[in-house]
Amino acid sequence: MTPTIPPAMDRPHFIGIGGAGMSGIAKILAQRGARVAGSDAKDSETAEALCALGATVHIGHAAVHLAPDATSVVVSSAIRADNPELAAAAERGIPVVHRSDALAALMTGYRPIAVAGTHGKTTTTSMLAVGLGTLGLDPSYAIGGDLDAPGSNAHHGAGQIFVAEADESDRSFQKYDPEVAIVLNVELDHHANYASMDEIYESFETFTTKIRPGGTLVVGEHSGARELAARVAGHDDLTIVRVGEDEAADVRILNITARGMSSQVTVALGGAEITFTVSVPGRHYAHNAVAALAAGAALGIDPAGLAEALGSYTGVKRRLQLKGTAAGVQVIDSYAHHPTEMTADLQALREAAGDSRGRIIVVFQPHLFSRTQELGLEMGHALALADASLVLDIYPAREDPLPGVTSTLIVDAAAAKGADVTLEHDKNAVPGLIAGMAKPGDLVLTMGAGDVTDLGPKILARLES
Repeated sequence: MTPTIPPAMDRPHFIGIGGAGMSGIAKILAQRGARVAGSDAKDSETAEALCALGATVHIGHAAVHLAPDATSVVVSSAIRADNPELAAAAERGIPVVHRSDALAALMTGYRPIAVAGTHGKTTTTSMLAVGLGTLGLDPSYAIGGDLDAPGSNAHHGAGQIFVAEADESDRSFQKYDPEVAIVLNVELDHHANYASMDEIYESFETFTTKIRPGGTLVVGEHSGARELAARVAGHDDLTIVRVGEDEAADVRILNITARGMSSQVTVALGGAEITFTVSVPGRHYAHNAVAALAAGAALGIDPAGLAEALGSYTGVKRRLQLKGTAAGVQVIDSYAHHPTEMTADLQALREAAGDSRGRIIVVFQPHLFSRTQELGLEMGHALALADASLVLDIYPAREDPLPGVTSTLIVDAAAAKGADVTLEHDKNAVPGLIAGMAKPGDLVLTMGAGDVTDLGPKILARLES
C-alpha cells in the first residue's frame, strides 16, 4: 500500500521513544518518511535501531530536546505531567497525541487485526506477523516486544493487513477500529486504572463496539473471554468465533501434543482437520496460535497455509526466551508478571522438560506496588510450582510505594505453600547466589516485567567462571 503519514505526524517528537509501544509507532512513521525525533531516559539497543532509520534520539528529558518545528508530541500514559518536554509542548502550543491515537491513525486504510487480552497479546500478535509474512502478505505490525532483534517490534509493510497489539491497561485499545479483534482472556489487572471486574468488562465491551460492521470477534477459551462473548452476543453485524478445546468451540482444538520445546496441534476449522507445529512450548502458546489462525481465516486467508506458516514463529524476546547455557544450566527469560502468566510459563517448562528435567529455579521481580498489593498472594502460589525461588524487591515502574506493600507478601504466600523461597534485596548478589544453587540439568528462569531481564547474561557469566 502507498505509505501515508497522519496529519500532525510529519515531524513528531516521542517522549519515551525507547519504550516497546512508542518505539514501534516511531519506527513505522520513520519508514513512511516522517522526520522522527524523541527522547528516552537511557540509551538502548532500541534507540540505536531507531537512529539507524534516521530518527533523532536524545538521552534524558529536557525542554531543549523538543525541536522548534515539531508538529506533535507523542506520549504514553506512563509520561508524568511534569515532564519538561511535555511542559514545553504546552507552552508552545504543540499538539500532544496519545500513543494509542497515533497508532489508530497509522491503521487508517488498512485491514486491522487487533489482539487484546490480559495475557498473550504480544505472542499472538507476533505469531500473526510472522505467519502472514511467511505467506508473502507483508503485513504492517506493531508489537509490544521484539521478535528477533532490537527494533523488530514494528514494520511498515506493503500489504493490506495491519496487526496491532491492543493494550487494555489504560483503555487505549478503545481507540482502534479493527476488522478482526482477538480477545484471548479477561482478568482483573492494572489495579491503578480498574477497580473491579465490572470495569474491566465494560472496557472490553467498549473495545468490541469499535469492531467494523461485518467484522469478527475471536474469543479464547478463558472464562472471562467467554463471559465477554456472552455480553456482546447481541451486537448487530458482528460474528463471534469461539476458539478452544470444548465441543461448543467454533474453531475446536482437538489435540495438543508436547514435543520438547514445541507442540503439535490439531484443530477442526471449516469442516477440515488441520495439524501444525507451534515452535514454542506450552498449552497456552498453542491456544494463542489457534486464535491467530482463526483471525487470519476471518480475513479470508487459507487456514491450512496459515497454519503451516505459523510454525515459522520461534518466539519473541522475553517470552520464555533462551538466554544461553553454561555449566549444564539453561537460563531462560520470561516477561510474566501476573499470576496466570507465571503459572502458565512454569507449567510449560515442566511439560517441555518431561521426566528428564532437573530443578526449576526462579528469580522473580514483582512489577508495580498496586499489582503486588492485589495479587501478591496468587504470585506466591504460582512460585510454589518452582523448585526454588529468589524474590527481588518490587520494580516500581511509574508508581510510588504503597505503605506495607513489599515483596514479603509474595514470599510469605509461597512459603505457606511449602515452597523453597528466599527474599533477596540485593539484585547484584543474585548471579553469585544462583551459581551456588544451580547444578547441571537445572533450569534458571528470570521472571518479571522490570529489569530482572538484565540478570540473565550475568548469571551465565558467573556460571561459566
